[in-house]
Amino acid sequence: METLSYPNVQETLYREVLDNGLEVIVLPKEGFNKTYATFSTKYGSVDNRFSVGDQEPTKVPDGIAHFLEHKMFEEPTGDIFATFASQGASANAFTSFDRTVYLFSATEQINTNLETLINFVQNPYFTDANVEKEKGIIEQEINMYRDNPDWRVYFGLIDALYHEHPVHIDIAGTVESIWQIDKETLYRCYETFYHPSNMILFVVGGVKAEEVFQLVRDNQNSKSFEPQGPIERFFDKEPDTVKIKRKVTELSVSLPKCMLGFKEKKVGLTGDDLLRQEITTKLMLESLIGSSSKLYQELYEKDLISDSFGHEYNSSTGYAFSVIGGDTPNPDELIKQIQSAVEAVIEHGIEPAAFERAKRKKIGGYLRMLNSPEAIAGEFTRYRFRDSNMFDVLDYYEKCTLDEINERLREHFDFGQLAVSIVEQPSK
Repeated sequence: METLSYPNVQETLYREVLDNGLEVIVLPKEGFNKTYATFSTKYGSVDNRFSVGDQEPTKVPDGIAHFLEHKMFEEPTGDIFATFASQGASANAFTSFDRTVYLFSATEQINTNLETLINFVQNPYFTDANVEKEKGIIEQEINMYRDNPDWRVYFGLIDALYHEHPVHIDIAGTVESIWQIDKETLYRCYETFYHPSNMILFVVGGVKAEEVFQLVRDNQNSKSFEPQGPIERFFDKEPDTVKIKRKVTELSVSLPKCMLGFKEKKVGLTGDDLLRQEITTKLMLESLIGSSSKLYQELYEKDLISDSFGHEYNSSTGYAFSVIGGDTPNPDELIKQIQSAVEAVIEHGIEPAAFERAKRKKIGGYLRMLNSPEAIAGEFTRYRFRDSNMFDVLDYYEKCTLDEINERLREHFDFGQLAVSIVEQPSK
């Protein structure tokens, strides 16, 4: 068992890699009653073409990672949610672009719930019948999201930004792609990506580290896993340009929704380089267009935005993009005002006071997150799977300078890399 101390945030982690490759990390939080555990695999919606060892590459239907997540909760004895509920726990799962996470939270029977979490994730149960049944359920889910304007404007933007990279494909896939999924393909993906060497078990809360490690060691020693070679993922070359400059979707909405996205040209980063780019970009966006910025207030006073307006930066090794937007009565005027303001700031630079204000806000938000085991559990493996560390974030925020932010501003806001997604009422 390895001890990892982070005195700047007053946290101590305990880590062990088991013989089968499973990485186990425990963060005890003295005085906390609730415990969160996540069992995560480095497998998301973008991983649709891959090989293991010297095998030939396999192309699988879009949406299969999400489909697999759904099926994992079904067992011969019934629904695993009921088991967790009977043990006083709340369970859930989610699939993102690059990971799938199974989790529970509880204040009692922690060891029992931890065993349940590990066992059901490591015990797939797929049959021809239950796979066919799930297709109809997920088709309904896909159709439901087609009527969700927030979902449509966001994924419409990603689809406008990317030509080839599968990040532009809905995480759930398409109605056509999910009907191509069968039991054998599910098992193939499961055996590849749910091998312990591709997974992390993370436990945070009112637990004792050695007790957790012994439970997991005993659990894994009772199971057998064949050694597995490295997983290689394949992606078609993505052009630097955006696919569509402007994408408009007609849907019933009370106000139009408008999102601007800037496609990152500087991709392929990992580890600390990727973390540094994420931190500087988020701090730059907050300084430029955060809720306390001059631009935000101007747009608000002109009634071009509401409280729904915001920004985010989504990044991974193979893709990265920023998103700015929300509800607006006039999408074209909003786009014009943002572009004009950004061009002016690029010329003169971000004001020092705005930078310092944004920096304090980001640091404060990060420190508040460290008081939430749920938030830590949700974020930790995202950083870990990208070869970086969530507990280094504070150090990067503190060391980030105004010069770095201004350099990042000029680098990122290339209007040749801009795409716009709008959802508005159907034209009469």
